[in-house]
Amino acid sequence: MSEAPHIPVLGVEAIAHLAPREGGLYVDATFGAGGYSRAILDVPGTRVIAIDRDRTAIAGGAELVSRAAGRLTLVEDRFSNLAEVCATQGVDAVDGVVMDVGVSSMQLDQAARGFSFRLDGPLDMRMGQTGPTAADVVARASESDLADIIYLFGEERHSRRIARAIVADRQQTPFTTTRALADLVGRVVRSKPGEIHPATRTFQALRIFVNEELEELQTALASAERVLKPGGRLVVVSFHSLEDRIVKNFLAERSKTGGGSRHMPEVAQTAPSFQLLTRRPVIAGETEVAHNPRARSAKLRAAERTPAPAHADDAPSSWPKLSDVMRGG
Repeated sequence: MSEAPHIPVLGVEAIAHLAPREGGLYVDATFGAGGYSRAILDVPGTRVIAIDRDRTAIAGGAELVSRAAGRLTLVEDRFSNLAEVCATQGVDAVDGVVMDVGVSSMQLDQAARGFSFRLDGPLDMRMGQTGPTAADVVARASESDLADIIYLFGEERHSRRIARAIVADRQQTPFTTTRALADLVGRVVRSKPGEIHPATRTFQALRIFVNEELEELQTALASAERVLKPGGRLVVVSFHSLEDRIVKNFLAERSKTGGGSRHMPEVAQTAPSFQLLTRRPVIAGETEVAHNPRARSAKLRAAERTPAPAHADDAPSSWPKLSDVMRGG
């Protein structure tokens, strides 16, 4: 199964932490170009349930499905639904789950997908082919909602200025292309030589919001907890601080032991459902970063499932919701 056309960032390290074993069953929660699935299938007798919400990735994986001869099942769905996808396949427990969070290089490099301002294209940004586009959000969200989205998901300190300019300009001409929006942000936010393009954080924010990426990740982690066997491994590669913070906090909470102190009685708490394999995140080496600059921001965290029951679902997030913003609420 080797001959992979695409090697995921930190791919070698991810597979090493996943440690696929002969005859094991694994979930590749973010199939993309199939790099993880190929590496897992290189181990004799392994089986993979792979998921991707992007039907372009699903179509691109058809040849690998054929060559895997029944060992690879490829499903078009959100990775937050991985437990339900497994149940549909008649599977209630797996030996490992691996996920590479965020937009893929393939998506960034396709102008028609509208993820990047490096290539002019429609302001779309959807990983799937349904739901509101980034252009819809920019056209319909209120100034305060836009400012919140850009600040919370892009960590952009000029969010209010950008939102104000978008609302003023869209009254004359709707924003329908990546270039038009990037040009506006470039006029509003000045950058110094050597800094990232001023539109980078705004584009990140819109992409995360349109695809509900942080909610998806939070739900996917809890889903993985439910389907992993004792001794099964969870490996997550993320690419910016918001994602990594969610993964870090989830694993810290799920691996917490003990409670109280010598001054206070021990507090009863749920038994840890994970044991950490990475106390600190694994990052890419100089060679990989030189070959792929995107690897510079990548962080890998991994943990092993304990025999303890899955924890209760986390409280719902307080992030702005796509459905609320699009109905003006």
